[in-house]
Amino acid sequence: MFPSKKRRSPFGGFFLDFDEDFRRIGEEMERMMREAQKSGRFEQNSPFVYGFSMRVGPDGKPVVNEFGNVPRGKGEKLEEREPLVDVIDKDREVSVIVELPGVDKQDIKLEAKGETLSVKVDAKGRKYSKEIPLPAKVKPDSAKATYKNGVLEVTLQKLAPAVEKKREIKVE
Repeated sequence: MFPSKKRRSPFGGFFLDFDEDFRRIGEEMERMMREAQKSGRFEQNSPFVYGFSMRVGPDGKPVVNEFGNVPRGKGEKLEEREPLVDVIDKDREVSVIVELPGVDKQDIKLEAKGETLSVKVDAKGRKYSKEIPLPAKVKPDSAKATYKNGVLEVTLQKLAPAVEKKREIKVE
């Protein structure tokens, strides 16, 4: 078990948030493992996959992204895995990096619409699915995708923000 008492960090409150996040994630993983053991689900032929990535958001707060084929708060396994994703917001474009190990590029289906990129893979023995929220509206026709060594990189141009026109209206 993870201790629940808070420690003072020499770096300030920012790292106390990390401690709390890690404690909660550890407790959730322990709970999921207990449920899986009780239900006998370890007997299945495919593995349980669960993980997370942490980074610091633009507001300075930690952002935790989960991935895998075990839904949060449930003990049942999903057939599709949720891949690890990183979204990079640049001035005029958005780059999305998706880890899809063990698949061929012809099995990858991508769809961009508005502020969402959809990634689906239905390959023999591997299924991935993820709706990825993008930080801005993008031009779907501008998409460029490369896949090498299990890593998919998709680059999309941002739509220019709508320019508000000002017009004087005469009252008649």
